[in-house]
This record gives sequence, structure tokens and C-alpha cells, in this order.
Amino acid sequence: MNKSKAKDDNYLPDYISFFEGAKSDDKIVGRLLKSLLKANKASFILSTLLFIVKHCAVWIIPIVTANVINIATNPSKNPVSGLFINGAVLILLVVQNLFTHVLYSNYSCRALRNIGVGLKNSLIKKLQQLSITFHTEMKTGALQSKFLRDTEAIEQFLHQIIFSLVPCIITVFVTVGVTVSKSLIVTAFFAVIIPVNVFVVRMFRKKMRNNNRAFRKEVENVSGQITTMLEMIPITKAHGLEDTEISKMETSLKHMKSAGLMLDHSQAQFGSWAWVVGNFMSAVCLVFTGYMAYVGKLTVGDVVLFQSYFNTITANIQALLNIYPEFAKGAESIKSVSEIMLSDNIENNSGKIRLRYVHGTVRFNNVSYRYPGTEKDVIKHFSLDAEPGDCVAFVGASGSGKSTVMNMIIGFLRATSGSITIDGKPIEMLNLQDYRHFLAVVPQNSILFSGTIKENIVYGLAKYSEKRFNEVIKLANIDEFTDKLPDGINTMVEEHGGNLSGGQKQRISIARALMRDPRIIILDEATSALDNISEYHVQQAMSSLIKGRTTFIVAHRLSTIRDANKIVVMENGECVETGTYDELMKKHGKFYELKTLSELNSGN
Repeated sequence: MNKSKAKDDNYLPDYISFFEGAKSDDKIVGRLLKSLLKANKASFILSTLLFIVKHCAVWIIPIVTANVINIATNPSKNPVSGLFINGAVLILLVVQNLFTHVLYSNYSCRALRNIGVGLKNSLIKKLQQLSITFHTEMKTGALQSKFLRDTEAIEQFLHQIIFSLVPCIITVFVTVGVTVSKSLIVTAFFAVIIPVNVFVVRMFRKKMRNNNRAFRKEVENVSGQITTMLEMIPITKAHGLEDTEISKMETSLKHMKSAGLMLDHSQAQFGSWAWVVGNFMSAVCLVFTGYMAYVGKLTVGDVVLFQSYFNTITANIQALLNIYPEFAKGAESIKSVSEIMLSDNIENNSGKIRLRYVHGTVRFNNVSYRYPGTEKDVIKHFSLDAEPGDCVAFVGASGSGKSTVMNMIIGFLRATSGSITIDGKPIEMLNLQDYRHFLAVVPQNSILFSGTIKENIVYGLAKYSEKRFNEVIKLANIDEFTDKLPDGINTMVEEHGGNLSGGQKQRISIARALMRDPRIIILDEATSALDNISEYHVQQAMSSLIKGRTTFIVAHRLSTIRDANKIVVMENGECVETGTYDELMKKHGKFYELKTLSELNSGN
């Protein structure tokens, strides 16, 4: 890591490389932890040293206590000054904690915060790299759960390592070291503690791991269903299906509750066994050291010292046992995040052709496509030539393959066989990110974010001229409705554009496309959900958008594509007719049939 960047509080680390090379989630836990700790080793080493300094008072208190008891119980052999010396040392060690603890916490927390935002930053970058197929298959709610819940669990996991595991290990080593210097017999007795506690962990490790995984899956499932439920609320209420949705969610919540209770039960059993074993061993230690003092092998002060140290060791091992469930949860969260980070379903633009300009020549040569895991082609032997400035319209029934062809032009889907070229270059050889800078997509359902109308239009543009912006506003007929709004073009757009009509949202989408000055445009049934008045305004905006650009239109209302250079009629993934509007109407073929049905349905 660059040291100058690490010192900058605004620097966000990127940990994508830490996941690379791991072939399975079984190895990713240790690999990731090692990499994260190594990347922040300076902070962690310094925080560990500060912990030793600030915590030394806790280790020395039993020694001072033993010394004071021995001096007080045998005054003839010990001068009174020994009491004051021990007291002064202890006070000095206690007071220094005021400063060292703050420094220890600052360095540790800075590293942990760095890791937390670094993981989230890495997830965001990876999600942007993953293909549209991955995002289609992965539920939004599950992604949100991984991004929020699992990254927090990993951060908490590391928090436990820094603030619990490392201090516990250091404390055990220090106390055992002092015990070895005092009595090998007592040390041997202490050594029995560790294997007994390890046995307790092994008893419950597999059960807690499985229960953590089951609970995590249920949480992701509920998160995904909640996302779907919120999106479906208008339809649910329109059809009076509230009780149906409640019932579905209650079933999922019951499953999540059951999985959570199973996890809680296993953790409770583990905690109970750990507590009983620890306190049982402490009682045995007290009797053992008391007997050693009784037979003259130890002093009274040493009994207090060893009992304090034994309780310290037991308490620290107990702490390790108690945080083991958090370790199991953190390990499971690392595996959960790895489902995204280890995915190779990405758009790899490395070494691809960087386009400086796109003219707009698009050719399909005998292209077929089938979705992964299926055996049936959804596009079959499709060929098409589109020259710069052409307007090509696609018509056909739902499921005929129109949107699939559009996704192949965008580069979301790659042909199973055949070839697609852009300006004579195979699309799979292009840097798709560069290529899409010359592309604009206006979908059927406009996608707007919470912000002003202007921010939605200039989305993604670091630089633009106000002159061009004002031209686009007029071309897209945006001013027809923004002039009537109190804040005009700076009116805030509610979530999903809830305060705008369908036509207004579509015109904003078209204005966004115009601002990019694209060479290739895809209009995916952009007017299908609009009323006649809204369609009129959108059609005017669309005519400005497509002028001089290669345009592909998925048409719902066939009357809107009368001026297309070429109409492609799709059926079952195949092109069954091509031609101009007039040519196809004269043929009295499939297009004529679709047009007739369209007019009958519209009442024309």
C-alpha cells in the first residue's frame, strides 16, 4: 500500500487483488485475513506495542499484590520501603494508561475503518465489473445483504481479532511466562487448561458453522423477498393481494426465525460448556495452589499470584471461546462476500481495442445465442446489416428475441456462434466500456435516481456546455413541463420518478441520451406504456434523438416505425421478414398480420 495514501483519511483501499488466486471459499478466509492484516501491518504492529505498554499494569498488579502480602506477612525479613516502591511502580503504570490507551484505540480503529470501507469499495468495483448475466441471476436483496450485513460482520470479525484475540494471546503468554519463572509444577497444571478448552471448541465448531450458514442464507432470502415485495406493492394493492404477500413474507420470516433460534441454541450450549469448564478448572487451581502453600512449596502471596494468573488465563481463554461464534459468523460472511469477489462472470476489457470514435456500422453474421445452462437457441442464424444513420425497427411477439438482439448490440450478451461487428471490428475484441460511451439506451421503463431533473440528464458527464444542455432541453421537449414547475429544471426527482408522469420520465431519458451525443441508439419500446398525448411529445423528442445516428427500435406500436429504413420481423428467435414499412405491407406477410392485429386491438 502506498504510505502517502494510507495516511490520507480520504483514501479508499482496493482489496480486489486479495481475492484473486483463491480457488475455493474454504481457503479464502485465511488468505483474506492474512492479506488485510499485512496491508495494515504498520498500524497493527504499533497498536500491539501500545497494548503491551498500556496493559502491563494488569499483569503486574498480581505480582505487586503478592509482594505486598509477602512483605506484610513477614515484616522481619522485608523493610517497609518495599511497600512504597511497589505502590509507586503500580501507580506509574496505571497513570500511563490515560495516554497509551487513546493512542492504541486510534491506531487500531483507523486500520479497522480502513478495512471496512476498503471491502465495500472493492465490492462496488467488482459489482460494476460483473456481467449483466450475473446481476440478472443474483437477487438484489441478496447483494444488499452481502454489501451491508456481511461486510459489517467481517469488520466485526477483525475487530474481535485486534481487540480480543491478540490481547488474549499476549496476556496468556505473559502470565504463563511469569508462572514458569515462579513454579514449573504450577505451570504444568496451567498447561492442562488449553487442551480442555480446545476440546470444547471442537465439540461445537461444526454445528455453529452450519447454523451460521443456514441463518445467513435465510437472511439473504428474506432481504431479496422484501425488495421484491416493495417493488410489487402497487400491483399487490391494485389486486387486493395484501394478505397473500403477508402470508408469503410470514413463511420466510418463520424460516429465518427458526434458523436464528437454532444458531442461538448452539451458541448458548457452547457458552454454557465454556463457562462451566472454566470455573471448574479455577476451583481446582485454588485447591491445588492452596495445598502447595500448606506443604510449604509456595508462599501465601504466591497463592494469590497464581490464582490471579489462573483466573486471568481462564478469563482470556473464556473470552476466546465466547468470541468463537463471532469468528464463525465472520468466516461465513467472508465466504458470502467471496461469492461475488471470486466470480469470473465479468466483462474483461483488458487488452481490448480502445475506440476513439464509432461511425455506427453494425453487422450480424449468422448469429445464434442460447442462455447459459440451456439447450435451446433463443436467437437462430440471425444476420443484419445496419449502416451509419440507419433506423432499424424490430417487431414481433413477446419472447421472439427482440430484446436479446438489443442486449447483444450493447455487449451484455455474447453470441454463441456467428459474429457481430461494430465498424468492422468484432464486438468481443472491443473495450466495451469505451464502446458504450458512443451508445445510448432508452428503455421502456425510464430509470431515474433521486436528484434534480438536471442531474438526471447530465448523469455521468464530467464536462458539458450550458449551451448544449439548453439545446437538448428544447429538442427533448423538457421545457414543456419544467417551465410549469416551481424549481424548473432543478426540481427534485422522487424515488423512481414518482412525482413525474411516464411521458415526462421518458423525455428525461431521451434528453440524457442526447447529452451523450451517441452514434448508436437503442430504443426499447420507449412509447409502449404512454398515452397518446405523452406519446406525441416523446415521438417528437425521439425524432431529434435518432437524426443522423444508427438507431435500433423495439416497436410496440407499429405505426410509430413507418419511417424506419428497415423493419425486422422476429418470430421464435428468427428473422422471418425484412423490408421497409411499405414493402412489408405489400407482401401481406407476418408484418401485415401483426399490423392488422395491432389496429384491431387499438380500435383503429
